[in-house]
Amino acid sequence: MVKQPITRREFIGASAAAGAGLLLTSCSQESNQPAAGGKTSALSKINIALIGCGAQGQVLLDSLQVIEGIRLVAVVDIWDYNRNSNVARLKKNGFEVKGYENYEDLLAHEKDLQAVVVATPDFWHAPITNACLKAGLHVYCEKMMSNTLDGARSMVKTMRETGKLLQIGHQRRSNPRYIFALNRLIKEAQMCGRLTAAQAQWNRAKTDDLGWPKKTELKPEQLAKYGFKDMHQFRNWRWFKGLGGGPLSDLGAHQIDIFNWWFGKTASSVVASAGADYYQNHDWYDNAMVIYEFSLTGADGKPYTARAFYQVQTTTSAGGGYFEQFMGDEGTIKMSENPSITKIYREDRAKSWDDLVAKNFLSASAVERPAGDADKVDVRETAPLLQYDIPVSFNKKIHQPHLENFFNAIRGTAKLNCPADEAFSSEYIIHKANESVASQKVIAMTKEETEA
Repeated sequence: MVKQPITRREFIGASAAAGAGLLLTSCSQESNQPAAGGKTSALSKINIALIGCGAQGQVLLDSLQVIEGIRLVAVVDIWDYNRNSNVARLKKNGFEVKGYENYEDLLAHEKDLQAVVVATPDFWHAPITNACLKAGLHVYCEKMMSNTLDGARSMVKTMRETGKLLQIGHQRRSNPRYIFALNRLIKEAQMCGRLTAAQAQWNRAKTDDLGWPKKTELKPEQLAKYGFKDMHQFRNWRWFKGLGGGPLSDLGAHQIDIFNWWFGKTASSVVASAGADYYQNHDWYDNAMVIYEFSLTGADGKPYTARAFYQVQTTTSAGGGYFEQFMGDEGTIKMSENPSITKIYREDRAKSWDDLVAKNFLSASAVERPAGDADKVDVRETAPLLQYDIPVSFNKKIHQPHLENFFNAIRGTAKLNCPADEAFSSEYIIHKANESVASQKVIAMTKEETEA
């Protein structure tokens, strides 16, 4: 791992453990995506529109309303029920916005836009993103990039041809706690030692399909115009092939992306098993288990293989939450957007971490092992591990830092944390996991394949 010196701003932010955005600039990842135009923009306000006002659009709207320096001028949604309710809510909150049924109308009438945020069903991501980029707009597009690899490739191609910015919504890449853990604990302190394995999960309790007020139903011809068979499919598009990519795309995309990011490599193979085991009225499976292999190089310069396991299950709500865990021969880091789940564990064989506590890399309030516990452990078991916390917090909404990074990149004061060409490699291995499920075979992947 390449060591990176800690900055003064990072040190202060970690010591205070109240980041509130202190780490957002200093911890930003280096990217091969240039800032807009390669120079600082004089834009005091960035005019933006939100395309897609569904569940994810609502989450993004919550962040967009509190970010300074942007002007939300329009929302787009094919469902007038969603569109009109959001226009009314935004106007009540002091935003003068217009509502449009589709992105074509938006582009035809709004001539002073600088950027759009796309939160539509996956199969619309590529057509809308490409059209907006070609219209001269910067784009923030939710993951998955597309429900097809060809669609995702087209987005990277258009980004390069237009020179506009395209940020993909893998928001953990802008989370200051994730950035700090990767740069300071994994890379600089090498506190895990040799990374040997990783695992992640996003298990869910049983939920009912989404319904709708009957008087708000879209007409069959309008649904067909936008690619939907009926209202049930429209409201539950994530479960239908041709519209979304199933749970590995919907949930796994976030966490499988972390495997690539933290290992610093793209997976070399994948094998997966999945099934429609609980729900009987969906195209996509609801349970999946996936194993990726990563070809890494140790500190001794010798190659070795690390494996990463991911699962999403329809099971009890006590299924352990959602997290990503990286394990080494000296320590383990368990990360989550939920701070209460995040923990760090030191192996007995590892050197003392007192210096890391002193440097504020770790919380000084370690959970001590009860006296005598080590004596009770069977020789075949691992002794209970000391627990530590990451002394970095922030009081912003989960998606807010990633959106702020996008707007700062437009101004020329930052680089994108997740540009489309970098995101593509993660999207590729997720599509290949679905391919492995269908073929019931191990799928090998080369570096050349995973680059757009």
